[in-house]
Amino acid sequence: MRIIVDVSPLSHTPLGIGNYIRGSLSGLVEAAAGRHEIVAFAPTSLRGPARIRSALAGVDVELRLVPLPWSHAVRAAWSRAGHPIAERLLGRFDVLHFTDWMYPPQRAGVRATTIHDLVPLHHPEWCTRRTISMHTRKFENTARTCDLVFVNSAYTGADVERTLRIPAERIRVAHPGVRPIFDAEGDAADLGGPYILTVATLEPRKNLGALLDAHLLLADELQLIIVGAEGWGQQPRLDRPNVRRLGFVPDPELARLYRGAAVAVYPSRFEGFGIPVIEAMACGCPVVSSSHASLDEASGDAAVRADPDDPAAIAAAVEDAVTWRDEVTARGLAHASRFTWRAVGEIFLRSYEDAATG
Repeated sequence: MRIIVDVSPLSHTPLGIGNYIRGSLSGLVEAAAGRHEIVAFAPTSLRGPARIRSALAGVDVELRLVPLPWSHAVRAAWSRAGHPIAERLLGRFDVLHFTDWMYPPQRAGVRATTIHDLVPLHHPEWCTRRTISMHTRKFENTARTCDLVFVNSAYTGADVERTLRIPAERIRVAHPGVRPIFDAEGDAADLGGPYILTVATLEPRKNLGALLDAHLLLADELQLIIVGAEGWGQQPRLDRPNVRRLGFVPDPELARLYRGAAVAVYPSRFEGFGIPVIEAMACGCPVVSSSHASLDEASGDAAVRADPDDPAAIAAAVEDAVTWRDEVTARGLAHASRFTWRAVGEIFLRSYEDAATG
C-alpha cells in the first residue's frame, strides 16, 4: 500500500498533537517493516519544512513538503473548496490519513483521520476562535466522509460516537506510546531542592491556577516548576515564591526534569488522553492527576487522583504521592510500559488493511 500521512502540525513546536503524530508515524514505519510505502505530506509555512525534517529525524519516510506563503489560509481554502483532489499533488495512493489542520479532498482510497478530543465543541470558552472554526469544520467532514477515525482513548472514542454520531465500527482506539528517551535510567535534573513538576501548554483547561493555589498549602521548601509553551486565554500570575517557569524544553531535558521531580502533577480539567502522565511514570516519577474521567486511561491505577477544582485535594494528593513514592513509582513504571508507539502503528496498519480490503 501507499500511505499518505499529513504531518502539517509538526511545522510548529511539537506539543501533544505533534508528539502523537511523530510517535504514531514512527510506530507505523516500524510496523510496516518496509512492506508499504509511507509518505509524510504537508502543505506548510515557508519555515515549516526545516521544522518537520527536524521533528522526523530518524523516521524512515518519504517527505513531500510543500512550502507556501499563507499556508494556513491555503489549507483551509483547499479543504472547503473540495478541489483539487489530493491525487493531483501526490499521485495514486491507497490511504490518506489527515490530522488536525485540514481535510483534503481525495478521489479514492481509504480516508482516515485522528481526533484527539472534542474540547472545541464541549468547551469553546477554553479555545481560540480559530481552533473552534478549524475543528468544527473538520469534525463535520470527518463524520460525513471518513472510513476510519482514530482516537487516543476509549473515552474520546465514546465521545466521538455519541457527539458526532459516527458509528462505532469506524472508530479505532490507539492509545499514545512512550518514546525510549523517557526512561528511569538516565540523569536527573538538580534544581537545588525538591520540586513539583507540571507540564502543559499555558491554556485555561490545563488548570494551572488550581495547582498554584495547592502549592501555597504545601511545605515551603517544595518548588513548583512549570514547563510548557505559551498558550492563550487568561493566565495566572507566576511571580510567586518558589515558582519557576522554564517554558518549552526539549525532550532530553524534560526527561531529566521528570527523573528529578518529587512528583509530577497534571490537574487538567479535560484531556483526550494525557501523554505527560505516562511519560512521567516511565521516568520513575510519581504522578498526581486530575480525577476527570478523560484521564482514567492515562492514569490507570498508578496515579494519585485529585479533584481538579479543589486545591486542598490536589495538595493532599501531592503529599500522598511523596509519602508513598516507592509504591506509586513502581505502579507507574508498570503502567507506562504498556504504551508503545509500535502498538499504535500496528493498529493503524491493521485498520488500513482491513478498510482497503473490506
